[in-house]
Parts: sequence; C-alpha cells; structure tokens
Amino acid sequence: MRGLTLGLGQLELLGYRPLQKVTVKVVLKSSALKKSTPKAVLQETIRELLRNVYVSLHYVVTVAPNLENPVVHIEILSVDPLTDEAGLITHQTSIRIKEVVTFEWYRRLSEDSAKTSIAGLDNVEKSLKEMIDLPFRFPKTFRKLGLSVPNGVLLIGPPGVGKTLMVKTVAREVGAYLLCISGPALYGSRPGESEENLRRVFEKGREMSHEGPTILFIDEIDSLCPKRGSSNSAPEDRIVAQLLTLLDGVGSEAKMVIIAATNRPDALDPALRRPGRFDREVIIGTPTLTQRRSILQLLTSTMPISTDVDLVKLAEMTTGYVGADLTALCREAAMQAVFRSNLDSTEMMINIADFQEAFKKIQPSSFRNAIGLTECKPVTWEQIGGLEDVKLKLKQSIEWPMRFPQAFARMGLSHPKGILLYGPSGCAKTTLVRAVATSCHCSFLSVSGADLFSPYVGDSEKILSQVFRQARANTPAIIFLDEIDSILGSRSHCKTAHGVSERVLSVLLNELDGIGLKVTERRGSKLQLEGQCQGQSDEERKLEFQESLDKDFMVVAATNRPDMLDEALLRPGRLDKMIYIPPPDLKGRLSILKICTEKIPLDTDVSLDSVAVLTDLFSGADIENLCKEAALLALQENGLEATAVKHEHFVKSLRTVKPSLNIKDLEFYEKFYNQHVPPRRCPLAALPVRLRSARSAAAARMNSNFFHILKTKKELIPLVGIVSSAAVGALAFCAYSLFSKSDVIINKSGNPEPWENVDPTKPQKLLTVHQKWKPIEELENVRKLTK
Repeated sequence: MRGLTLGLGQLELLGYRPLQKVTVKVVLKSSALKKSTPKAVLQETIRELLRNVYVSLHYVVTVAPNLENPVVHIEILSVDPLTDEAGLITHQTSIRIKEVVTFEWYRRLSEDSAKTSIAGLDNVEKSLKEMIDLPFRFPKTFRKLGLSVPNGVLLIGPPGVGKTLMVKTVAREVGAYLLCISGPALYGSRPGESEENLRRVFEKGREMSHEGPTILFIDEIDSLCPKRGSSNSAPEDRIVAQLLTLLDGVGSEAKMVIIAATNRPDALDPALRRPGRFDREVIIGTPTLTQRRSILQLLTSTMPISTDVDLVKLAEMTTGYVGADLTALCREAAMQAVFRSNLDSTEMMINIADFQEAFKKIQPSSFRNAIGLTECKPVTWEQIGGLEDVKLKLKQSIEWPMRFPQAFARMGLSHPKGILLYGPSGCAKTTLVRAVATSCHCSFLSVSGADLFSPYVGDSEKILSQVFRQARANTPAIIFLDEIDSILGSRSHCKTAHGVSERVLSVLLNELDGIGLKVTERRGSKLQLEGQCQGQSDEERKLEFQESLDKDFMVVAATNRPDMLDEALLRPGRLDKMIYIPPPDLKGRLSILKICTEKIPLDTDVSLDSVAVLTDLFSGADIENLCKEAALLALQENGLEATAVKHEHFVKSLRTVKPSLNIKDLEFYEKFYNQHVPPRRCPLAALPVRLRSARSAAAARMNSNFFHILKTKKELIPLVGIVSSAAVGALAFCAYSLFSKSDVIINKSGNPEPWENVDPTKPQKLLTVHQKWKPIEELENVRKLTK
C-alpha cells in the first residue's frame, strides 16, 4: 500500500441506520483484570466505548491503550437489524456481552484460525473430538451419568503420520486453546529447574482452562518421561515423578485435557499409561491404501495434474509412505515438472513421468532405518528365461491374492504364510523373488545371516522380531530369507542344545504363527460394517476389500540344502508351500541364451540352438558366465576393435567354463522332491511308480556301465558266468524252501510256529511269511493248495 494517495473526492459516503441490538465479544488485557472487573463496570465501559461508533457484522473495534481501561478489542458478533450497510450504535442501542476472554486467548485463537486440512484420519479425528468436545459441551449429562472428563490422551504412531497436525486441527475445530510444549524445551541447567518449568506450564494451562476448553499438548513425551530405574537417570526420575503428580492434580472441574504424542511407546514409564493419567491411547498407524489415496487427493487438489496420473495406482505404489512422505513426493514431482518445462510457462502440467522421477529420490521414512530393506533393481518376468511352471506357481501364490482378492475370498482361499524355494545354486531363486516384489509393488525386506547374528546374547532374536514388526507396519510386504539353512538350520542336526540358531528358529516360528503381534502394530482403522458400506462406490468397496486382505506379510525363503531345515518349519501354516526350482532344460537354456545375448553383437554364424544343446547341466548363472567369456574372448582375439562374437568363441569358451551341476546333486533334489512333494493325484498310489521309474533309470545306468566294462576287459566273462550260475542256484534253493515249507507260520511274538500247534477253533489271525495278517480259515485253504 505504500506510494498510494487518496483524495477527498474519491471517498463516498455509505448509508447507515441506527442499531437496536448488538452482541459483542470483549477482549481484556489479562486474566487478573478479568477476575477483578465487575460485570456492571465492564458493561458501562463497553457502552461508553461504542457510543456513536459505526460498526458492521464481525467488525473489530480496537481500543487505544490506556492504564485505566482494561479493554483491548471489541468484536461485533451480531447486529439487529441485519443489513449490508453500516450500523450506528446510539445511546438507545441494547448491548449484550456474550463472552469475555483475555488478549492471549484471543490472539492464539486468531493465529490458529488458518485452515489446516488433513485427510485419511477421519476416525481418529472423530474419536478425539468426542473425548474433548462432548464432556465440555454437555457437562451436566456427563455428571448425571457419573462420567468424568478424560484427563489425558496418548497418541502413538510412527514419525510423519500427522500426530501434531491432528491435534492442531481438532483444537481449531473444537475452539480450544492449544498450548504446545516439547520435552527438551522444559529441561533446565540447574537442579529443580525442569520441574519448575513443568509446574509453570501446568499453571498456565489451568488459567486458560477457566476461560474455555484448553489442550495441553506434550510432543515427544518419551524424551521427557523415560523409564525409571537406571542408575544415571536421577533428573529424569524427578521429572517423571513431578509429571505424575501434576496429572493426578488435574481435576474434572477444570476444562483442560493433556494430549501427548510419541513414536516409542515402549520407552515410556509404565506409571503414565494407567487410567486416571493417560486414559486413552489412540494408535495412528501407517496409512492404508484408501488413506493414501485420500491424502494424495488432498495434496494434488491445488496442483495442475495431467489426466494420465492415476491416484489409485500411485496409492498402490506408495506402500509404506506416511503423510510427510507423500507431501515430499508431490513436491518433488512438481519440481521435476519445473525443471522439465520453462519457468514462465503458463501451461505447466505434472504428468506420471514426474512422479516416477520423484520415486527415485523420495523413499519411505519408516524404511530409512529399517533392517534388511533392499532397494532392488526392478526385474520383470520376461527377464527370466524358462521356468514357466515355477513362474505360474509364484504368481498364483503371491501375485494373485494381491491383485484379485475378491476371487480368492469368493472361493474361501487365502495366500500361504510362507514359501520355500529350493534347488541347485545359480538357478534364479533370488531373481524370481525380486520379480515377485517388482510385480506386486510391495515392501521388500531381504534378511541374511550378517544382519541377524550379533555377539550379544538375545540380540539376534530381537533383530528378527524387529524385522517382522517393520513388515507388519508396512504391509503388504515380503520378507526374503536367503540361504535360510545358514541362518536357522535344524534342531536335530545341531550338536549344541541351546545355540543361537535354535533361539532364532523359535522366534521365527512364533512370528509365523502370529504370537508376537502387538497392539501398537495395528495399521489404519478397522473395517466398516456391511451396513455402513452401502453409501460407498464400487471402487471404494474394492479398495476397502483389497486393503482387508493386504494386512499381512509373506515370508519367502530360498536354500540349496533343504534337508538341513527343521521339520517344524516345513509344516502347513508356516513354510507351507515348497517350490522346486529345477535346472533349465533345453528350451529354458535357449531362452536364457537369448536374454543374455540381447546386448551382445552376434555374428551370423552363431547358432544359439547348438550352444543350448552343448550346455547340458549348465545353470542360468553358468550360461550368463559363458556369454561373458565368449564376448571377452572375442576382444582378446580380435583386439579392442572387435564388433561381433562368432560361434567359435562360444565353442572355445565351453572348454574353460564347466557346468556347476552334476547328476548326483540332481538325484538328491529329485529324492527330496519325491519325499516332501508327492503328486496331487492319488499320492499313495503314484509314489511306487516314481520309485520304480527312479530304480529303472538307475538300473539302466548300471547295465550300461557293466557292459562297457565287459567290452574293455573280456577276460572277466568266464568269471561273470560262474557268478551268474551260482546266483541262479541260490535263487532256486530259496524258492524251493519257501514253497516246500508253507506249513510254517509266524505268530504274534515274531517266532516261527509249526502248523500242528495252531488251534483252528480260536478266532485269531496269524502272520504269514509274506508279512500279511490272514485268518486261520484262509491259511487252511492256502496250506491245502500248497500241498
């Protein structure tokens, strides 16, 4: 407004009329003057100050400072008659004082009048309003019911979920005076100063509570009131004792509620968390899918968003993000749009590419100090050659329950708690898990032995519990235990009775069963009832339904020694689905060769089909190493100016690169597969067929080796004939003994018993030499036939 001039000719008189009634709010200098000034004196002072003053609705009259005058401001709340014109207060105007407040109260309410928007926490906001506003608005009803005003409310939640913003929003909407203090601000340098500061804050809150509802907000209370009992915590113990005394002294007649916030509830002193001090505990968890969508809608309401930005898709991709992270994500996307376009451009739009660039810089704050958090490079299913059956099983077990929850719920299905991937080394077990995490857009925590084991007793179990706690707070999540045999092992194979591996295994079993779940790990709000969901759209119902099924995590383990695992870990309900990752077959090796040679310039004479035939018993890692060796060999032979890799380079590389797999290992995995994963159709009947096929294959290999020896050493042929004749004779003798002595049976004690000693009148069953129980009548018929 500087530099502007105003002349008398530019002024215009407005119409006015005398007012009959006026309702005002009076602002005094201090609470002491408010107590000492009589109502009649204040009424007469207001009448004198407003005489012959032109006012309008919500007009504030500022009174000149005077030592004899206690009034600072006069706010016009209502006028009669109500017109758009100005009104004149005369000596006949009736003035009614509706409210008298102090200047500090009025100034604080004016500062908090700025609108602060919050989204995704409607249930928490509603519960806080009920606890704070209703007892102050209807005190007689609460007194009649025998209810008291809650003295304290404890807000629990991770950093950035909006605890402080929630308290400020509730205080503004309720119209309460908000007095914010922090724990570190109360500490003093001399002994007893911290307790004095705390008493002074509570005394100020009591003074403000006489004028209206007051909220005393203590942020980061865990730094002010830690657990007592440590030898070096004497000052903190005195502060805790002083706060407990002050909380007990807050009476129900005072309109003051103490609200505290913390992200470390276990670090608080237990005496604070009892009824009468902090009566209620409100848990604000990590935002769910629906809450993240509401937050993104609020943040992008004032931003020029392109039509290709799907907020529901962004909400699915921001698993584990809190409100502060989403705010930083939208701000970074806007900065990317500024860098991409001109600063003076009026048609600047934020598209999906800007958000994708922002994802690379903004990570979830709850995962910045997480144990096992892995920022893995995105891997698609097309980048993994072969293993089509394994891919389908992983999609059915992990991806389908997250993407099609309604179909699984309709069929009464639930996703497995854990999946075990076992197979030879280098067959893409870890890569498959990375592809699953990429396709599901879920949190991915990879845990190894180096992350868990610690030289301190009990520290490994605590770290594993913390990993599961972080996964539950950021569901849907995948916990990947690579080389699980080195982390856990088996209790039957361990020599020591109480080793670290056994304790870690016990913790893992409890976490898989859900025993270690805590109340503070709850996420979002409870599901709405069926009757309350009628007003929602189909998209909102789908999101709520998907969120209800995504409130769990999944454990995926990988190993190449499945026989070293404990049997209790492999039962249904824990690692209840075991998937064998076989070595690549001919078609799979060809697919892997095509993927590995996408960026390698190949000559026209290179035949990948023939290379795939020559790479029998090669794993995926071996084939990748073979392609690298062939390219390096081309550089060695043709110099740094080489432009293509020829077929002879692959053939020469096969002489140096040997397969890492062998037949013995494959037989071991096949045997484990037959023992733990029987066929689905009639497993008891199909199992002998598998065994016979395995035995026939082994016999064929033995026969081929046997005839090869006879060809090379012909002098062994007579010896083989003698041995064969002896074997035939022994077999004939055994057959004769078996059929000639069919009257000899075996009794229940396991001893041979002649047929004459058997009493045919007794109803009993006897065991034949064929290990089958048969009645005596049937044995009698068999004896007659054999004779």
